[in-house]
Amino acid sequence: MKKIVILPVLTVLFYLGINQNSMAEEKKTYVPETPELKSNVMTPEVLWSFGRVGSPELSPDGQTVLLDVTYYQIEENKSYRELYTIPVAGGELQQFTNTALKESGAQWRPDGKKIGYLYAENDETQLWEMNPDGSEPKQVSQIEGGISGFKYAPDQTHIFYAKAVKLDEDIHDMFPDLPKADARLEDDLMYRHWDQWHDYTYNHIFVAEYGEGEITKGTDILEGEKFDTPDKPFDGLDQVVWSPDGKKIVYSCKKLTGKAYSLSTNTDLYQYDLETGETKNLTEENKGYDKSPVFSPDGTKLAWTSMERDGYESDQTRLFVMDMATGEKINYSKGWEQNAAHLSWADDGETIFFISDIHATDEIYQLTLTEGKITRLTDGVHNYQSVVETPTGRLLAAKVSMSQPAELYLVDPNNGKDEPLTSVNEGLLDQLEMGKVEERWIKTVDDKDMLVWVIYPPHFDPNKKYPAILYCQGGPQGTVSQFWSYRWNFQMMAANGYIVVAPNRRGLPGFGMEWLEQISKDYGGLNIQDYFSAIDHVAKEPFVDEDRLGAVGASYGGFSVNYLAGHHEGRFKAFISHCGIFNFDQMYVTTEEMWFENWDIGGPYWDKENKAAQRSYSFSPHLFIEKWDTPILVIHGAKDFRIPYTQGMGAFNAAVLRDIPAQFLYFPDESHWVSSAQNGILWQRVFKQWLDKWLK
Repeated sequence: MKKIVILPVLTVLFYLGINQNSMAEEKKTYVPETPELKSNVMTPEVLWSFGRVGSPELSPDGQTVLLDVTYYQIEENKSYRELYTIPVAGGELQQFTNTALKESGAQWRPDGKKIGYLYAENDETQLWEMNPDGSEPKQVSQIEGGISGFKYAPDQTHIFYAKAVKLDEDIHDMFPDLPKADARLEDDLMYRHWDQWHDYTYNHIFVAEYGEGEITKGTDILEGEKFDTPDKPFDGLDQVVWSPDGKKIVYSCKKLTGKAYSLSTNTDLYQYDLETGETKNLTEENKGYDKSPVFSPDGTKLAWTSMERDGYESDQTRLFVMDMATGEKINYSKGWEQNAAHLSWADDGETIFFISDIHATDEIYQLTLTEGKITRLTDGVHNYQSVVETPTGRLLAAKVSMSQPAELYLVDPNNGKDEPLTSVNEGLLDQLEMGKVEERWIKTVDDKDMLVWVIYPPHFDPNKKYPAILYCQGGPQGTVSQFWSYRWNFQMMAANGYIVVAPNRRGLPGFGMEWLEQISKDYGGLNIQDYFSAIDHVAKEPFVDEDRLGAVGASYGGFSVNYLAGHHEGRFKAFISHCGIFNFDQMYVTTEEMWFENWDIGGPYWDKENKAAQRSYSFSPHLFIEKWDTPILVIHGAKDFRIPYTQGMGAFNAAVLRDIPAQFLYFPDESHWVSSAQNGILWQRVFKQWLDKWLK
């Protein structure tokens, strides 16, 4: 591998208007130089200059953390990811890769003597290894077509790797005499999903012996099966685990295809035995999601997360543990109405640490198996994203907030206090004035208590009057927690000079199952009233100009904006709807995850006897277009298959036909999100430009 020097942040100097001569001459070796900013408030260019910390992993001896940091080069419109280590005891980050391509999937070899990682050359990704200091990189695999992931067996005798296997015929297989034909011929559903067309391949897991020689092939444990593990498009190798003795593999898989796949969330855990080649379904009785398996250190128990109801992707995520000898399963979430995620075992094999959302924050919890007791360990205005025990008893955790991107922390489980281990973005954060984030509890129309985040502009002056924007969350069951986003960034919105009102309306987790489940089949019901309750409450403040209110949101939040446009009774002066549903009838027959539509909407629009479904369709925003009278910016990506871009076109076209001021920001290469640097910056600029035009 030829090594080149990459300093991503330096390439944004032109955009930031930074004086390069004012930068400190002394360079840190582990991050690009921190530029000196001309302004101390957030800008889109600064937002895209933060380093993104990811994939922390403890070394086998528990003394060192392996992680990666990704930076974006705005001029090149691409990202660079490098690998780092830092001692658990504290110290400087040590960068040990510096390449033109992104290393990924880095992990410690079980003996701690090597770090394995994925690296692509000539458009083919293979397994490489290097010493922990980055020296002596060596290619380990030579798998035809490349691989997409791997894991070492704990006893280091095998590895498994993930690879795409072509099992379906494409148009050229069917008609080989037409090599230049460009078409698809479909006969079932799920031919596209979220942002990818089915490419006639399936993700499979292969097992190969690991030793001194180069790995060239392995045994496909799903030989001939037209199923994916990891599941497309979002699951990773956290859904596939080795048993501690290296003799078995447990993986999550939804063994359904086509229409059946589109209607169900029934994902099970399967155990593959390396010696016998036999596969066993461990969770056949459960009809919802079964995911994220984690073996106890001695291999006698398996923990995982489970949803009970088929077709309900936002059901309670329960914490289950199985005795591997007897097959007995215990639901430790029984009687507890929160979700469990990011499970990790303590070394004692009797304690599980995990993350759960509670009142719009994500906190660290502990399950003690002997007592069956769940205990909350942390409490603060933040989101923890992962947790694992270190040999000292402290917990290694990634943490974010509305005011800070992810960094690694060490948490004392006895008192919940944490201290930073990494400070990748300290140089930028120290130069920025963040807006105050305030927690408010307000009354809803039915006298319930609702948590609302209010984010103030930097340098807030209570004697001034500010415009305010209502943030409408997507999901619809996605919590408005202390997340840090590179698109819907609350500090970025506040830095534009707006009060941001972000309610945890009906339909969000962290406030009990009744609050969560109210929204299904009732999109135009109480959760819409919750929006009004939130904005009306904050609009009464003397520092808010109630004549300059806007509403913004994406996905379900985009639907919310489209719906509010026909029901807001003059409250708002500007709207921004990103990838929002406009026409429920067309949404039902052009989306892909039918389990979602059937659960949340209630079924197809042609089922006239289904009163719940018919009520849902009565909320379709297109039915209220005659009431639209407010300027609206509509944003959509062509590769959004979850909510097809024609929904955005419909909203925009209808607004123009009604002589309502409107703009349509269309991204041919983006999906349900905006993921490239320059598109992301463009999004932020147009977002601000539109609100400033109508609210300032």
